[in-house]
Amino acid sequence: MEIVKNFVKVYENSFKFNWDLPALSDYSEKTDLKYKDLALEIARLHILFDEAHIKKGDKITLIGKNNIPWCIAYLATVTYGAVIVPILQDFPANSIQHIINHSESKLVFAGETFWDSLDEEHIPEVRAVFLLNDLKYKCIYEHGDEHLSSTVENLDKLMNKKYPEGFTKEDIKYAEVDNEELVLLNYTSGTTGFSKGVMLPGRSLAGNVGYVSYLELLKRGEKILSFLPLAHAYGCAFEFLFSLSQGCHTILLGKVPAPKILLQALADVKPNLIVTVPLIIEKIYRKSILPKIEKPAFKAALKIPIVRDQIYAKIRKNLINALGGNFHQVIIGGAALNAEVEDFLYKIKFPFTVGYGMTECGPLISVDQYYDFIPRSCGKILDHIMRVRIDSSDPYNKIGEIQVSGTNVMLGYYKNEDATKATFTEDGWLRTGDLGTIDKNNRIFIKGRSKSMLLGPNGQNIFPEEIESKLNNMPFVLESLIVERNGLLVALIYPDYETMDTAGITQEMLPQVMEENRKILNKAVANYENISAIQIYPTEFEKTPKKSIKRYLYQS
Repeated sequence: MEIVKNFVKVYENSFKFNWDLPALSDYSEKTDLKYKDLALEIARLHILFDEAHIKKGDKITLIGKNNIPWCIAYLATVTYGAVIVPILQDFPANSIQHIINHSESKLVFAGETFWDSLDEEHIPEVRAVFLLNDLKYKCIYEHGDEHLSSTVENLDKLMNKKYPEGFTKEDIKYAEVDNEELVLLNYTSGTTGFSKGVMLPGRSLAGNVGYVSYLELLKRGEKILSFLPLAHAYGCAFEFLFSLSQGCHTILLGKVPAPKILLQALADVKPNLIVTVPLIIEKIYRKSILPKIEKPAFKAALKIPIVRDQIYAKIRKNLINALGGNFHQVIIGGAALNAEVEDFLYKIKFPFTVGYGMTECGPLISVDQYYDFIPRSCGKILDHIMRVRIDSSDPYNKIGEIQVSGTNVMLGYYKNEDATKATFTEDGWLRTGDLGTIDKNNRIFIKGRSKSMLLGPNGQNIFPEEIESKLNNMPFVLESLIVERNGLLVALIYPDYETMDTAGITQEMLPQVMEENRKILNKAVANYENISAIQIYPTEFEKTPKKSIKRYLYQS
């Protein structure tokens, strides 16, 4: 099987082959497009790009919530031969303006709320800005010598003039874009706080789409519910680009995926594949499963093998039904899955797997099918298209930096030669910044981030993520962060106030409860990993779109 095809041609062929199948739906607004409708809308925007004198390689910025106009603008840009610059909604206005200018974007597609926070005087190179509120793409700003607002108003007439016999699948002829050419400029929002423009060529996105297709995670006509931010590489690759390359149906949630909203949507849509981040699965475990299995009667019953198997089977069935009951497997990625949650899901034989990636690889680096998944791993390196090595004298047993090379790896950072040089080894391998080991099958086991690793009193390596994983499962801890203060380890805790209220735990009682947690934790970790104190943090920790805590904000 040919895994890596020409990225643009993948969609040219998919839209023709899947012409009458459903392509995109908006769950909240009940809007639906078939592949032929999607192709037609892309053709309309291509006319707009022509009128705006957009050239191959020009940048077009895209910022707004996940919706159908967002998806069309993205696909219209890359199939035209321009470079898409999706910006995460979490970015503040000054960062958005910086990215628009730094990327040298000629056009901007934006949700109304985002445009209201920007100042056109500070984005002088932008020719026009179009609203993403609906498929009319209203022009809300244009440079003095542009006439694109009238073009938008007359798009239907221009379409009729260009396609007098109506738009057909034979009219789909997209730009010739070599897989080595830049198609996506993705600005990161990581845990270290420094945003860089990741340059991804067609081969990187084609490698991601092609490998997921190779695994047959979705088949033509099947459904997926999209609730991750599409401006981020993870959600974009799985829930959008892959789905539409296969003739699948993507339903956009269009809302913040709070557990109650998400579970209702999953029950309604009944997707065939679920792609999620650990935080959502961990919340379901802590709120719905853990309180039941912690009861004394439950614990006693689990000691009897035949009863235990029946209980696990029932929990597995209930969890599968709660998530729609129709999926082949759940893919968890974007951050480390809590070890206790992982162990429990594996124990009850829940069909899940954990993948690994980074924006610089568009994002996929490794993944296993659920039936091949091994706890604590994040899958095998992608066969045929990627390679992995550990910067260690004994990669199977001694921890070192994980380094990768292959099809999915970026071209570098846009207009940042120093950062690009620092991210690649002299022989061209990408430094991931993650520490871990591999096994003989090139399955990756991550221990933590090199930038978050701490040194113990005698030079021992301390991985905060491992301690946090244990702490997060202790009573009344919603999330935690291990930091170093004056040579000692301190835990910052954001309490689970909802559970506290249910259990009758008051604010005055909380310090005593946390001190008990500290003592129990210190018995479960090495001496050099002992926590000297627990400090209550008043708010949730600020996170990246992948729901990883921005550690750099809490280091001092």
